[in-house]
Amino acid sequence: MRWTYALAMMALMLPLTTFAGDGWIDGDGKAVPQTDAMKSKDGFAASLLVTSDADWRAKWETPADTTPNFTEASDVQLGGELFVLTFLSNPQLGEDGAAKVHCDVRMLRPDGSTSADERDVPCFTARLPGPPTLLYMTNVQLKFVAEPGDPKGTWTAQVVVKDLLRGVGLPLQARFEVR
Repeated sequence: MRWTYALAMMALMLPLTTFAGDGWIDGDGKAVPQTDAMKSKDGFAASLLVTSDADWRAKWETPADTTPNFTEASDVQLGGELFVLTFLSNPQLGEDGAAKVHCDVRMLRPDGSTSADERDVPCFTARLPGPPTLLYMTNVQLKFVAEPGDPKGTWTAQVVVKDLLRGVGLPLQARFEVR
């Protein structure tokens, strides 16, 4: 298994509000239940998305009036690749108008052993180009390449997204199958 995460800030936004003060909402403004991969607490929200889109960056970096459409993925064949993207909404802003969010990142093999483990990675520390309640992508993007020696079964990506100014951490996880 080979994985990487990019360190370039991607403080870009979607053109629609996807978070209300009390939780995630869909395009119709209806509440979306929390899941292992999508949580909110005390006004802060974060989510993980597993996609097979190798062009995810181009899909994200679109004009403000275009909503990116990602292909969600739940499995990968040997030789294939997946990308785990981390999003957030409504980070607390400091006096300087900047968010201060760090992430803990782990990748677990099917047997529960750790393939990767990074702690306290600054993943979203910037002044926002729009309202904090819009959806932003952090700079933690995992690339998973299913190599011949990798064990088949369920792999788990775990990311704890921590709004340091608000004092809230959201433990997220997303699973996918290597076949």
